[in-house]
Formats: sequence, structure tokens, C-alpha cells
Amino acid sequence: MHVVVMGCGRVGSAIARRLEQIGHSVAVIDQDPEAFRRLGPEFSGRQVTGLGFDRQTLLDAGVDAAGAFAAVSSGDNSNIIAARVARETFGVQHVVARIYDSKRAEVYERMGIPSVATVPWTVNRLLRELLSVKVSEIWREPTGTVLLMRVTVTDGWVGRRLAELEAASGARAAWLVRFGDALLPTSNTVLQDGDQLVVAATDEISDRVRRAVEHPEGGRV
Repeated sequence: MHVVVMGCGRVGSAIARRLEQIGHSVAVIDQDPEAFRRLGPEFSGRQVTGLGFDRQTLLDAGVDAAGAFAAVSSGDNSNIIAARVARETFGVQHVVARIYDSKRAEVYERMGIPSVATVPWTVNRLLRELLSVKVSEIWREPTGTVLLMRVTVTDGWVGRRLAELEAASGARAAWLVRFGDALLPTSNTVLQDGDQLVVAATDEISDRVRRAVEHPEGGRV
């Protein structure tokens, strides 16, 4: 998959290098050509100097063939404008923006554009959003037996009750995030497009959880 990254600071350069290491083609956009030094000599992707929301700059970076776009410059306004252009003008499927203002972040989450904030966990979350990872481990208790998993509701589960997903996966839902708001679901909660669940599971059933989420046709009850 081709990925365009706008912003070559600490986060942008780390994202670009990681994506290239796992086999994706990458183009990085930054206004400052000196910023590309952060990519290191081994980076072989495109380096495009310009504004990340400028149409020609985006085309030079290959946005028209991109499967994902990350706006991670130092400016909230630039990031959200670029993210919206990538999604609404070029139809990029997976778009994520880094937003420093938490109030703004909530608004953009409701618009369907995932946002991330502080540096320590930004890179991993960006990778999950860009690569559309549906199930990932987010916490494990000290004995290593029980863990929390982040689950993005897949198309096959939309419109179905949470109880069905719990029965198919063996996991138990701890909370649900919908349109940027967290809530405690019940077994009768009907899952919607864009819902994200945090579920509790044991190490023994973690693979079962992934199979149930990614192959919902096998989980009808």
C-alpha cells in the first residue's frame, strides 16, 4: 500500500520509517527540506517539499494512489485541512490527523477522522489506524493471563447485538467508544459503523477474538 505522511517531525519520520520497514511505499511531505534529514540515509521513499494541503503537492506525493494518509505536522489547522482534502477530494480510505487541542480532536473524531495527541503512543496508534488493524492488544495484567484488546467493529458486525460478538469471541466488553464518547454497553447494545470496543480476554482466546472480529460470518448465533 502507498502511504502519504504530511510532516517530517519526530512522529512523521518515525511513522514513515516504520511503514517502509514493513513493506509499504511511503511519501513524506514537509515545508522544510531540512526536516527530511530525520528520515535517515536508508529511507528510499519520496520526499516532497511543500504544503500538505496543496493539491499539486499531494499529487506529487502520490495521494491519488494512496491507501492511507497521515497528517502529523505541528499545526492543528494544517493537519485537519490536509486530512479532509485527502479524504474528500482524493478519496483516501484511511486518514488520520494529529491534533494538539483536545476539544478540536473530539469534533474531528465525530467527523470520522481519527485523531491522536501525545508523542509516546502516537506512532503505534497511527499505524493501527492507517493499516486498519481491527484487533490489537492494549494492556496485559502482570501475570500475563488477562489482557485488554482494542476492537474496531467490522462491517459484518454492524447492526448486530454486542451479545453475539461476545458469544462468538469469548471476550467481555469493558467499554465502547462511539463518535468520540465512551460508554458502558449492555448485551443488547447494537453495534454501529465506527464503534470501537475495549474487551477483556485471556491469552488463550486472543486468537479466537481476532478470528471472530475479522470473520463475522462464522459468528452468527
